[in-house]
Amino acid sequence: MLTPYDTDADLLALPCMLMRGGTSRGPFFLESDLPQDRAARDRVLLAVMGSPDRRQIDGLGGAHPLSSKIGIVRASATPGVDLDFLFVQVQPESDTVDATASCGNMLAAVLPFALERSIVAARGATTTARVMILNTGMQCDITVQTPNGRVRYGGDARIDGVPGTAAPIAIDLIDIAGSFCPALLPTGRARDTITVDGTHIAPFSIDATLIDNGMPLVLVRAADLGLRGDEPVAQLNADSDLKARLEALRLRAGPLMGLGDVSASSYPKMCLVAAPRNGGSIATRCFIPHVCHDAIGVLAAVTVATACVVRGSIADGLAVVPEGLSKSISVEHPAGEFSVELALDPANPQHVIRAALLRTARLIMRGEVMIPAIAWKGQETCSNP
Repeated sequence: MLTPYDTDADLLALPCMLMRGGTSRGPFFLESDLPQDRAARDRVLLAVMGSPDRRQIDGLGGAHPLSSKIGIVRASATPGVDLDFLFVQVQPESDTVDATASCGNMLAAVLPFALERSIVAARGATTTARVMILNTGMQCDITVQTPNGRVRYGGDARIDGVPGTAAPIAIDLIDIAGSFCPALLPTGRARDTITVDGTHIAPFSIDATLIDNGMPLVLVRAADLGLRGDEPVAQLNADSDLKARLEALRLRAGPLMGLGDVSASSYPKMCLVAAPRNGGSIATRCFIPHVCHDAIGVLAAVTVATACVVRGSIADGLAVVPEGLSKSISVEHPAGEFSVELALDPANPQHVIRAALLRTARLIMRGEVMIPAIAWKGQETCSNP
């Protein structure tokens, strides 16, 4: 077997598993199977995915941001934590490697991967592990079915954006407010009026909610941009004027959220909201950040759901929210809906103390991915934002 230590090899073999997590997909690696040096690691990951190339024809990437994702896992040294997870986003046409944001969909595949690779052991009919998301420092508890000591992938759970059904994976998010920003509402307000003085677009002002409960989001009402909020993804992706306005707004919002210059960052994400169309709580169209999402990211859905219970937010008055301190918020998106369970603080009903959700995952392939030896040995360079 070829390994990174076969110095005369033209191609090198890296153990990996290709996994679907929620509505995303990508290879998962043990941290110990990748270079320790970040520049070398990033070269290797670009080679694995086949970036930069629009089709990613020479790698595992699927020619779309949702299938250009990577998971890196290790046993955690943090007391009370079982696993550390680093999420990495690459882009089909770019040589950038972004490990600053996180992905709640790929998070669903972390524990199944760890069980498959024997980093943790099954603990009965179900196995729960605490996971540290290294990108943000957030923690969560993930529960999977493990009858007879093995991961069960088949089941009756269905999530919109994924064909068929699978075994449910429960994710309990712990203390995620202000994951990137100084606070849940980084400006201290539920609603801000942002003025954009664009050089390539006409100046405009718009009301927005700047919020971070797991994912920094800029929420704007679709109607304020002349949209319904239920437009097809292809239509929104083809609207160059809309995308230019959203990017100008994103660049303006970044410093207001304490994120600084976000021109090279994948966050904050942009989210258009509208009244629900199909019996849910709120309708969304999310940009990640320059392409309209075919569904919605897990952490983006949690943050949108949180905005629905914040008095005075952009979602206030649009969202249909049930009574009580435990609320199920159904976030409509282009592929269906995403339900988020929120628990509110009895002493302060504006404060979300727990967010829980259900995802599914599947092991697609296990084996070795072959990369050019020059990627490991450092004879190529890449950008490392």
